[in-house]
Amino acid sequence: MKNSKSKENIIKKEFSKLSTEIEPKNKLIKNCFFAFIIGGLLCVVGQFFNNLFTNMGLSEENVGSTVSIIMVFIGASLTGVGIYDKIANFAGAGTVVPITGFANSIVAPAIEFKKEGFVFGVGAKMFTIAGPVLVYGISTSVIVGIIHYCANYLFK
Repeated sequence: MKNSKSKENIIKKEFSKLSTEIEPKNKLIKNCFFAFIIGGLLCVVGQFFNNLFTNMGLSEENVGSTVSIIMVFIGASLTGVGIYDKIANFAGAGTVVPITGFANSIVAPAIEFKKEGFVFGVGAKMFTIAGPVLVYGISTSVIVGIIHYCANYLFK
């Protein structure tokens, strides 16, 4: 009995030693830096279009909608040709946060499940990642809207 426990302890120590040797090194600072740079560049592209359409005389509401549509188009197009995934591997969370990441989260599953057909593949799997984001985003906006309405009604 005592002999089997010592063998077990030796195995645990060896496993622990091997797992720490194999474990990838933490690149937190490097990952944060690239996420910041690439995410910032995506935002600079959006700001470029914002300034362009503002200077063309579009209303503020139309500028916001137009820039959102263009950024979604860019994200979806880059995903479709396989570039967005390469950028995401390099930049991590920097590509998830902007609206281009939302476009990627819809297009990537659609491309992946295209072989299963348009209804059960593309249609059913398109919102596997973006669906919960939409549900919770819309739900939260409704709740915040109700709170805002009530606060304005009570404190008027």
